[in-house]
Amino acid sequence: MTTFSIQKPDEAFRALAFSRWNSIAKPLGSLGLLEKAVCDIAAMQRRAVPDIAHRALAVFCADNGIVAEGVSQTDSSVTAVVAKNLCTGDTSVCKMARYAYCDVFPVDMGMNTAVIHQNMTDLHVVRGTRDFLLEDAMTRAQAEQAVKNGASFAHALVAKGYTLLATGEMGIGNTTTSSALVSVLLNLSPEAVTGAGAGLSRAGVLHKTFVIESAIRKRMPASGDIWDVLSKVGGLDIAGMAGFMLGAAEAQVPVIVDGFISAVAALVAYRINPAVRGYLLASHASGESASSFVLKELQLDAPVHAGMRLGEGTGCMTLLPLLDMALAVFTEMATFEDIHIEAYKAL
Repeated sequence: MTTFSIQKPDEAFRALAFSRWNSIAKPLGSLGLLEKAVCDIAAMQRRAVPDIAHRALAVFCADNGIVAEGVSQTDSSVTAVVAKNLCTGDTSVCKMARYAYCDVFPVDMGMNTAVIHQNMTDLHVVRGTRDFLLEDAMTRAQAEQAVKNGASFAHALVAKGYTLLATGEMGIGNTTTSSALVSVLLNLSPEAVTGAGAGLSRAGVLHKTFVIESAIRKRMPASGDIWDVLSKVGGLDIAGMAGFMLGAAEAQVPVIVDGFISAVAALVAYRINPAVRGYLLASHASGESASSFVLKELQLDAPVHAGMRLGEGTGCMTLLPLLDMALAVFTEMATFEDIHIEAYKAL
């Protein structure tokens, strides 16, 4: 069984960062969740002043057999097209990442069609999952290997000097796998957790919900066994991201959670080892309503509420400039003592 050794963040460094915030000449706590994020990162990195200058986004690409059931507006061929564009810098997240000073790493976790490019990291376990309405999406061994591969990639990026990691995904049909996982893991009805994904009609959402409900009834995943759930109704991109988060936590490096699918991967990682939560940073509240259930379960607060639902890691990119600005205040602002006025007091 795959295990991960994760140490809790160091609370002494969180306290140091909190004390620094309270010494700065501004109203206490007035930057809200951004102040909390800086304190969280300080504790994760065990640094009095967090270092987020070296950041990398891993975009996990994989195909899902459930697409054969008509749960998406497009077919699986789109996954490889977008994955190739990730390699050449021609997707939404690539454009945003340039302004967020973040390196983008496309990862093949199991696309139906391999994308051969120097910028593609090949970690595929199998060429796409199976249609989980008809059979298990993958074997337990394949699910475990995907998680291991994701963790290894996180360690590899940390070894290259990256101090902050972020998650993204690309895979047609992965809101269906995500909704199935949430339904089982949080004991919620498929109707409550199934949305339009990349743009289904009302009739399309009803069909997608029916497929998920039928598949769960046929597969009967055991909610208390994360490997059973992941292998029966999950996806390789989700497994890879979950491993990536676990690997980052092992290396004591913060990892930013993107939207709905990334949050579901975080939930999977949490069920594998709850200590991973100490290294997760939420970026945005996805336009997929089910993401709120997942963030609540993980006790994560998302600073950005913009109705986004694009994926790829775009939510992570919106958070990075906010963190940069918060750190500028944290490191450069004068203190109450510097300007010779009485400090604010917590009342």
